[in-house]
Amino acid sequence: MRLRHIEIFDAICRTGSLTDAAKLLHISQPAASKLLASAEQQLGFKLFERIKGRLQPTREAGILEPRVAHLQHELAHVRRLAFNLRHSQHGHLRIGINPTMGLGLLPEVMRQSQKAQPHITFDLRAHHSGELREALLSRDLDMIISFSSEQTPGIQLTHLGQIELVHLGPEGTLGAKHISDLNHKNYIALDPRDPSGSVLQGVLDEHKVEAKVCAQVQTHYVACSLVAAGLGETVIDLITAHAMLRPGLMISRLTPHTTIPITLMTHANDPLSAIQRTLIDRLQKACKQYVFPSKTDNLLSPHSIT
Repeated sequence: MRLRHIEIFDAICRTGSLTDAAKLLHISQPAASKLLASAEQQLGFKLFERIKGRLQPTREAGILEPRVAHLQHELAHVRRLAFNLRHSQHGHLRIGINPTMGLGLLPEVMRQSQKAQPHITFDLRAHHSGELREALLSRDLDMIISFSSEQTPGIQLTHLGQIELVHLGPEGTLGAKHISDLNHKNYIALDPRDPSGSVLQGVLDEHKVEAKVCAQVQTHYVACSLVAAGLGETVIDLITAHAMLRPGLMISRLTPHTTIPITLMTHANDPLSAIQRTLIDRLQKACKQYVFPSKTDNLLSPHSIT
């Protein structure tokens, strides 16, 4: 079967009508009829029978139908890939981010980028890491900024920096918090499948901490909101904690000192554009700014980090 044969076969299966199939393919009905006749002649058997005014697949067509549907799905994927390649603009970046990155790290970097190069535009999509990687591989995204450092075939990782995990809770005793301070406390935990949650769970296990998990969340800023509501305490990344710091809350450094990587993911087969390289440089500089001010273990003001 030629590609046009597959298209007319699929269109008739979906519509049950030669007229509607022709409309779907943007061709005339006589042209659709000729295509169907050509397909049946090449195959050597009928594909459809007219029953009560509708075209119904024959037994042979019923066997072919799921295979043809799979081919059409693959063809749609190829078309989308071709569209993305054609419309990839040097001045436009489609960036996938973990929700945290949109709270503190990326906005300032985008502002700097547009100030220096006003023609740059951005398309931001916030999802979790697995969904973002799929979008990058299908070229629906140009890059991903994430806490995940998981190696994936076809994806190139670029290290942007490290961010420390911190304790967020009600204002109280000043000084750093040891991980064991969470023992028997109401604790808002990050999902262990989250990169931060996985690292943190390892630290809790190592120090045999038995926190009372009152809630488990996938999104860091939700953990902050629950702390603000008085549900308990949490350990999250400094970027989110700083962005979500509210009156009555306090960020404390955590011991043992624990960090997670911030990585950039790009398509392994594509060289980086000049705009991407410039953005990476700005992101790396921005990551270095997210540190505690010297000689302090607590933050009470959301303006304490510049």
